[in-house]
Amino acid sequence: MAKETKDQKPRRDLYQEVTDKILKLLDQGVPPWRQPITTADGPGMPTSFGSKKPYRGINLFLLAINAWAHDYGSNYWLTFNQAKQQGGKVRKGEKGSLVLFWKQHATKDRESGEDVTIPVLRHYVVFNADQIEGLPQDEVAKPIAQPQPDSRPAQAYLTYPDPPRVDVRGHRACYLPREDRIEIAPMERFESSSAFYATLYHELAHSTGHPKRLNRDLGEKPHVFGSPDYGKEELVAEMGSAFLCAAAGISPPTIEQSAAYLDGWRRSLKADKKLVIAAAGQGQRAADYVLGVKYEAAAPREPAI
Repeated sequence: MAKETKDQKPRRDLYQEVTDKILKLLDQGVPPWRQPITTADGPGMPTSFGSKKPYRGINLFLLAINAWAHDYGSNYWLTFNQAKQQGGKVRKGEKGSLVLFWKQHATKDRESGEDVTIPVLRHYVVFNADQIEGLPQDEVAKPIAQPQPDSRPAQAYLTYPDPPRVDVRGHRACYLPREDRIEIAPMERFESSSAFYATLYHELAHSTGHPKRLNRDLGEKPHVFGSPDYGKEELVAEMGSAFLCAAAGISPPTIEQSAAYLDGWRRSLKADKKLVIAAAGQGQRAADYVLGVKYEAAAPREPAI
């Protein structure tokens, strides 16, 4: 067996690294998908300085959590070279944040021997503008168009091209795949209008998995919380709701952050290190579908911009 030389470094396991970050947050009682996707100073999604577009998928959660944890007030994130090109310098001791993207890798099919390309997860490092000194303020301080709080929560799902039926009644919230129908309790049963819409967005995200839409395996009955089948689809809906809340300018409810809720996610993530990245990508697709955005046009290299 070939020996590893001193110059060789063990391959970085990005899936495990991201999963460990999320597990650490869960240990602190902070599910990223139940936190407002904003900066410390108010509304504003983490935004690429280069493209001037908000990050998407898992990157949105990773950068939003870092912004909250370190009280960053800027929406903008830059690579080391971007900062240098703008005449800026990363402050001594500052640590960068992970950003993921898919890169097409040319290889051969093991069975057929034919040339194929497969997506491989790669990464780069970015810094918040608050971590960099010497940046031209007219560049990093340019206003970014953001939704105003409560400006569109009632209408956000109306761009859904082929929505399920929504029945506002009873005392529960669920999506019934066989009937392609959502049941949700009246708004007065919720602690706030934002909580009502965040719950509705969760069920709408589920509904995008119907065979006539994005065709995820939903089954005919809701999965039991904590069961092996519960994890991925429920996390897709949780993240889809978070993306829709960010688009609507509202905060997701935090009421469900109980010990059982957190333990359930810990078990799911520990059992599958690829779950959180895959679910974030599918949650972004679900949100795009509800908002009438074509996924391929929005993010051809998802999860990064």
